[in-house]
Amino acid sequence: MSALSDRLRALRATPPLAQPPAATPDPHAELRAQRDKLAEEVAELTWDLGGLTYEMAIRDHFRLDVLVRRAAALQERDAELGEVERLLAAAQDGVTGDCRSCGAPHSRGAAYCWKCGQPLMPAATSAALIEPLNGAGGSG
Repeated sequence: MSALSDRLRALRATPPLAQPPAATPDPHAELRAQRDKLAEEVAELTWDLGGLTYEMAIRDHFRLDVLVRRAAALQERDAELGEVERLLAAAQDGVTGDCRSCGAPHSRGAAYCWKCGQPLMPAATSAALIEPLNGAGGSG
């Protein structure tokens, strides 16, 4: 029993192992985690849709409404995954943003939101474009 208590005392007396220096945090870790999660969801939805189609085929009874709903869910997740992958690819330039309408992230150069379809660039009216020309021309 004394050997065990000696070991415990020795363990308590030893200093804790030195922690390795903290690595710089990955600024895109959240996007990478979201990409991995979405990739798993897309794979699972694809697998489920294939299995569902197979089951319907062997029973010779297709329910198109069910297949369309499942395919739409898969398509939505796949679009989200594609946008996250574009964001990661554009992350080295550091230019990204969020949709003003729905808050979905978008990559640099995107004209429309992938989720809600709203334009991402503010629309300029023709009056706003012509006004500076009239003021600069001095034809007053």
